[in-house]
Amino acid sequence: MNLTVARKRMVAELVKRGITDQRVIGTMLEIPRHIFVEEAMAAQAYGDGSLPIGEKQTISQPYIVAKMTQMLELSGREKVLELGTGSGYQAAVLATLADRVYTVERIRPLALKARKALDSLGLLNVNLRIGDGTDGWSEEAPFDAILVTAGAPHVPECLIDQLAPGGRLVIPVGDRTDQQLVLVTKGLDGRVERQESDGCRFVRLIGKNGWSEEQ
Repeated sequence: MNLTVARKRMVAELVKRGITDQRVIGTMLEIPRHIFVEEAMAAQAYGDGSLPIGEKQTISQPYIVAKMTQMLELSGREKVLELGTGSGYQAAVLATLADRVYTVERIRPLALKARKALDSLGLLNVNLRIGDGTDGWSEEAPFDAILVTAGAPHVPECLIDQLAPGGRLVIPVGDRTDQQLVLVTKGLDGRVERQESDGCRFVRLIGKNGWSEEQ
């Protein structure tokens, strides 16, 4: 399979489904998604579906990656926080579209694989930390944008606190199996607004401000 052709086909489908941000489209044309999955799954990397990456985690489907990124409305100057590094693919997209990315992954083997993939692309503006991402990254706050790549039972208040005035937070919120994408915006006056978007299915956001391992 010609992976470059497959990537172009993937992006064409994203455009058909309503992805209009030209910077997002250009980035997803550029980043080789197949390096973020196991070599045996490279041929499946450009289908519009999630794929297993080990440790009971997945790489999100391309449409959801594009949709959530588009909702952030990045211009290129932002400092972005991502919770749930996973494969590192979403972090790579963010790093190409923003100034600096801070990403947190609780599962060490995934974090190490993600770091290797990000380094192979020369994305040196990504800071990766291993730990409980549901607390955010208070030492580096405030952030112009925050993106959560796991399903949460609610929007953690600490993430709203770490959002800069004028900032945007995108997070899947719902039960253990089905969520909706939620956009939280903080006005320059500090006022917070919330809008719901597409339905989605993510693995659970595990941590102090998310789900417990047992739930």
